[in-house]
Amino acid sequence: MKTWGKYIRPYLPYFILGPLCMIIEVIGEVLMPKYLAMIINYAEGKDVGYSLGVMVLMILTALIMMGGGVGGSYFAAKASVNFAADLRRDIYAKVQKFSFSNIDKFSTGSLVTRLTNDVTQMQNFITTLLRMCLRSPGILIGALIMAISLRPKLSLVLAVSVPLLVLCILFIVLNGFPRFGKMQGKVDGLNNTVQENVTNVRVVKSFVREEKETKKFMAANSDLKNTGMSAMKIMIFLGPVMTLFMNLTVIAILWFGGQMVLSDIDPMPKGDLSAFITYCTQILQSLMMVTMMIVMSSRAMASAKRIKEVLYEEPDIDDQNALCKDATVENGSIEFKNVTFRYYKNSEDAVLSDINMKIAAGSTVGIIGSTGSGKTTLVSLIARLYDADEGEVLVDGVDVKEYSLENLRKGVGMVLQKNVLFSGTIAENLRWGDENATDEELKRAADYAQADKFVSSFTNGYDTELEQGGVNVSGGQKQRLCIARALLKKPKILILDDSTSAVDTATEAQIRRAFKEELSGSTKIIIAQRISSVCEADEIFVINEGRIAGHGTHEYLLENCEEYGEIYYSQMENKNGKAVG
Repeated sequence: MKTWGKYIRPYLPYFILGPLCMIIEVIGEVLMPKYLAMIINYAEGKDVGYSLGVMVLMILTALIMMGGGVGGSYFAAKASVNFAADLRRDIYAKVQKFSFSNIDKFSTGSLVTRLTNDVTQMQNFITTLLRMCLRSPGILIGALIMAISLRPKLSLVLAVSVPLLVLCILFIVLNGFPRFGKMQGKVDGLNNTVQENVTNVRVVKSFVREEKETKKFMAANSDLKNTGMSAMKIMIFLGPVMTLFMNLTVIAILWFGGQMVLSDIDPMPKGDLSAFITYCTQILQSLMMVTMMIVMSSRAMASAKRIKEVLYEEPDIDDQNALCKDATVENGSIEFKNVTFRYYKNSEDAVLSDINMKIAAGSTVGIIGSTGSGKTTLVSLIARLYDADEGEVLVDGVDVKEYSLENLRKGVGMVLQKNVLFSGTIAENLRWGDENATDEELKRAADYAQADKFVSSFTNGYDTELEQGGVNVSGGQKQRLCIARALLKKPKILILDDSTSAVDTATEAQIRRAFKEELSGSTKIIIAQRISSVCEADEIFVINEGRIAGHGTHEYLLENCEEYGEIYYSQMENKNGKAVG
């Protein structure tokens, strides 16, 4: 309850009023059979006035019950919806604080499931709980008292049937509960498959993988179906078992109750027998509702556990211990001191090993190396997307861990390897760089990024709507829009991670010239596969298997760095149409 108390307290009146309103309905439910018995018992006396009076009382009771039922449902809905909204808000806020490694731990699909399906399970449970937590036990207790008060001996039938029914319910619930946790895990798997497939639908189609991906989806879907059926099979028996016990109990009451009605000694009134049957039905139905609440609670508990895993997950990157929280990136100088990094902390092999690097403020630096050599990981440490396991990363002479994350990342602009645009207009996407940018500033940044020409050719220009992920623009257009977005940010450090790979060399050259003009005072780090992208840099670092194989100018590296020379000459040979020897 400690976890959930903060989501209950703001709406405590709703949590209290909902069950209280249901008590009004409970009182009416318990009184109605008694009123009916009174009419039946006195019908033989032909006292029409008495019967009409009781009927009026029944109508008034029904109206009051309706008010209580409507009020209970309303307050239960208000409480559960607000609870779920606040919980969803906090989960989302927590996910936003996660580092890449935290997100990798759960997977994107699993986080989506926890934000949606699991929260909905808890919301439904709270709605049912507030409507039934007093109603079902109230009817159970009230009907039991009324039944015993009518005929204590006949109540012995309940003393046999109710315990047997409770034992059956416990068996069903205890066997069903573990299966719901597994079912939610299978929902994660299905969501991961769908998200991956839909997000990368172009790749799927280009490789003609529709059939295989459909089979993959069908396998995940079948897995969820089988697990769901395994969970539901045990619950399928609940209804028939309840109905069986209810019918057997009614038969027993009719048998023994009928004998009491026909008895010459202290005969039981017919109306009392009718009321007794109704009360027994209410008792058994209340037990069924309590059971359904337990079933829902088992699903909700499985979801609650998964939600708590997210809420209690500690981000491995935060600024709680930062000593210079008010500091901002002023110059943009960067230094790596004996930096080592591993994605898997128990692994012996490091992705980066003993990196020592100095980058002067305002300079342009190129980073080149083979695929998987650690280039992207290296620059990710600057903005603390990951933290170094050993050594220090300094910006303006200050360890990046000493900055607040907000101030550090405000000073660092990144155009990542995978260019991401969001649903909305082009202008809205560009203003991620500066939300207060004017239309002229947008156009200027797009012009520098060589994007203005194609944006202006669209019918709606900068108001053109982009679909999710920017799938309605080409790869090169997407890259240029992402570069324009980064330019609007005017960062002191700009990192371009192979961000011009989808544009031609002439356009790339124009973009590099724009960097010199627009961001002359900023430090620019260019990660590239093409030598032509970095050959004009003030200094080039060559990364090979997580280590610095050499650094210097283009001319120096050609003469003194074997790895750089191999990359250069292989590209020159390819460019000239010769076979690579």
